[in-house]
Amino acid sequence: MKTAKRPFAAIVQFVLVIWMLVSIVMIGQQFSMNIYQLGLISLVFTSLSQIAFGNIPATANFGRSLKMYVWFMFLIAVVFGVSILAAPYLVALGR
Repeated sequence: MKTAKRPFAAIVQFVLVIWMLVSIVMIGQQFSMNIYQLGLISLVFTSLSQIAFGNIPATANFGRSLKMYVWFMFLIAVVFGVSILAAPYLVALGR
């Protein structure tokens, strides 16, 4: 009997969801500021990565997933950059 191998993108999406849950627990603990800071950085990284991997088909293999991940992270960085640059202009329009 053959076992079905899960595609790379599906495995990464599962790992990112678990990692986000662990990051939320790290943020919620009240014992160590270092764990809180690590959890916050971890949550930001996993959230951005989940945005990218959430748009990659779960059936994608390693090579296709990696190419699409780099492309989506580039697009996310561009959107964040444009937003940061546009924010002062938009605030000035509201005055």
